[in-house]
Amino acid sequence: ELPDFFLRGKLSAADWVSGCFLYLAKQPSLRAVLRDPGGCEGLTGLVEEQVRVCRRQVEAMDAVKRGAELAVEECQHQFHSRRWNCSTLQGLQVFGKVAIQGTRESAFIHAVSAAGVAFAVTRACSRGELEKCGCDHKVRGASPEGFQWSGCSDNLSYGIAFSQAFVDSPERSRGISSGRVLMNLHNNEAGRKALLAHMKVECKCHGVSGSCEVRTCWKVMPPFRKVGDVLKEKFEGATEVHPKRVGSRKLLVPKSSRFKPYTAHDLVYLLASPDFCERDPRRGVFGTSGRRCNRTSPAMDGCELLCCGRGFHTGQEEVVERCSCKFRWCCSVKCKQCRHLVEVHSCR
Repeated sequence: ELPDFFLRGKLSAADWVSGCFLYLAKQPSLRAVLRDPGGCEGLTGLVEEQVRVCRRQVEAMDAVKRGAELAVEECQHQFHSRRWNCSTLQGLQVFGKVAIQGTRESAFIHAVSAAGVAFAVTRACSRGELEKCGCDHKVRGASPEGFQWSGCSDNLSYGIAFSQAFVDSPERSRGISSGRVLMNLHNNEAGRKALLAHMKVECKCHGVSGSCEVRTCWKVMPPFRKVGDVLKEKFEGATEVHPKRVGSRKLLVPKSSRFKPYTAHDLVYLLASPDFCERDPRRGVFGTSGRRCNRTSPAMDGCELLCCGRGFHTGQEEVVERCSCKFRWCCSVKCKQCRHLVEVHSCR
């Protein structure tokens, strides 16, 4: 984690609160706080409308926390070998200024956060953890393919509605007027659509000796890793836009006529990203100095690209591994522990 000085700079209060609910991911437990009648007001990082949602559905807040954790974990997985690697800060804005500067990184953070909350709340519904929702009982009867809808279909419509009410409220409370608000709301929805577009059908056969005379099926969400993979692809192909008044409405349009028109599933951004090479506290960038790199890789995790041409240090590190493993009847495997030195490389 990085110190709070990366958070200093001129930011409006409205910019600052966008995405601050992710701070819930860093709190050890919500149960002690939420036992108190005024517990929702005690949750750090929520705007007024999110506090109201919390009061109405306090039982869902553990799922919101899990959704925030999923978003942070997935961001760090997808960007672990990039110059910007989704490092978290100690302050209220978990990803620092990067999350609120209108760049494609900000677009990814908003999308994966909205998807994370929708996913976690939907999962809590299916597990029977929430009183106000359960399985999706609208999926019933025979399908055109000849199987019966049955079992517990994931109630994603409820999870998406909750995510819209909770995650979008900091933006909607500002009024849909600025380009940043339009960008954030679009990317929030794109994140939820990545989840919805990859719902799949699981089935079970019934009949004598597994003959599958009758097949019952239900709808399930994809693994969240799949959602992260899809959003990372959208990040790579994100469209740069600018706000433009069309009649009485303000819309986001591609900055250049050469750019492809974007769809509701695509990510959009307003500002070009910094290169993330050198530390720049003013922009919330902490550089790549000291980061581990792969000397033989030509990709972004390679020392040439990750270190931005500054060169790298080479050292040795002791690694402990299991070795000389033998199977013992019955039924265990006995291994020794071997220590050896490996070369490690880090950016200058």
